[in-house]
Amino acid sequence: MINENNLQNGKPKPPVFYRWFVLIVISIAMFGNYYVYDSIAPIADILKSDLNFSDENIGQLYSFYSFAAIIILMIGGIIIDKYGTKRSTLFFGFVCSVAAIVTALSPDLYVMLSGRVLLGLGAEPLIVAITTALAKWFKGKELSFAFGINLTIARLGSVAADNSPTWASGLYTNWQDPLYLSAMIGLSCLVGGVTYFILESNAEKRYTLGEAEETEKFVWSDLLKFSKSYWYIVGLCIVFYSAIFPFRSFAIKFFIEAHGTSREFAGFLNSILPLSAMIATPIFGLIVDKVGKRSLFMMAGSIVLLPVYLMMVYTDISLFVPIALMGVAFSLIPAVMWPSVAYIVSANRLGTAYSLMTLIQQVGLAGFNWMIGAANDYGGASAQNPSGYEYGMWIFSILGFLGLFFAFMLRRSEMGPDGHGLEYPSGKKE
Repeated sequence: MINENNLQNGKPKPPVFYRWFVLIVISIAMFGNYYVYDSIAPIADILKSDLNFSDENIGQLYSFYSFAAIIILMIGGIIIDKYGTKRSTLFFGFVCSVAAIVTALSPDLYVMLSGRVLLGLGAEPLIVAITTALAKWFKGKELSFAFGINLTIARLGSVAADNSPTWASGLYTNWQDPLYLSAMIGLSCLVGGVTYFILESNAEKRYTLGEAEETEKFVWSDLLKFSKSYWYIVGLCIVFYSAIFPFRSFAIKFFIEAHGTSREFAGFLNSILPLSAMIATPIFGLIVDKVGKRSLFMMAGSIVLLPVYLMMVYTDISLFVPIALMGVAFSLIPAVMWPSVAYIVSANRLGTAYSLMTLIQQVGLAGFNWMIGAANDYGGASAQNPSGYEYGMWIFSILGFLGLFFAFMLRRSEMGPDGHGLEYPSGKKE
């Protein structure tokens, strides 16, 4: 018997098993999305030896993704609102799958760059479309848990890509076979999109679905209305992610050439960051919700990040130590930083606030991926000259100091009379 409370407009809500099947389907699409993005790092040194790519070229493969993401993030929400989640998930999943295939097709740098541009145009709005779809299917108490499951499966894509030299070791004899594997896994974006299209189309006939909230928009006029605390968080956002993700872009190559590790072990080390985030980020989130001190926690995360890059180039300490410290920072800062925005920005401007942070994050990634590659080339970084990586590591360290500066300024602002209550458990002044 159907409970009357589950009826609306004469149709029941989707049963639990149907909703969770939907979650698994779209999470598989996210898995492929993350895998394809991270598929370049494990072959960075092979691209250099087989195709004569410079480190700057390798950085460009990530930077061009970000350039495309910046453009599409401006209009992606409009597309999703106009055409709906099922069409958007299908279309952008298709774009991601094609992007992975294009990247693997040719040794020509410009063909590979065009594949990465396509990926940027598809991957970021696919994430927005899937997030919007989750809100439609899981509105209420289950939503946060559904988001967590989705993000966990997505990050498993990064872990799988980093460790692919171990579980697909036979493919790493040339540059192209690993990218063919990436293209095959990237098809999960299309398969997930097609399956979700069918599931939502079927559900619309049989069940009552929640209304997806309007996708958050970027409103230029709101920029003048944000407080200093918001801009300090934005500053921390750009320098923090610019210190983490461009490092991951070159980390496997760096571990192999500067520390003489195997490709398999280098991939495992690089995978510690997303693995630690999967486990520790929710824990840190719960702790901060209990004790407050949000800006103080961001300062602590920034301090933890400070020594890691120079430790890897100037000491013989086990690589596990700096990577573990980086994992702590990578779990702690995002767990506090993103939710803090909701405490200091009014609800009617939250869409602009998060859109701006995401855009600036991509600007930082575009610039610093390219810059680190150029710095490695300038230093002549290679297995024969591992000290050539020092320039890039100093850039990362400077970003770490800037992160501490922005976190300190946020702490100072929040402890003053204009604070928003970030230091209190409830997020409000008590």
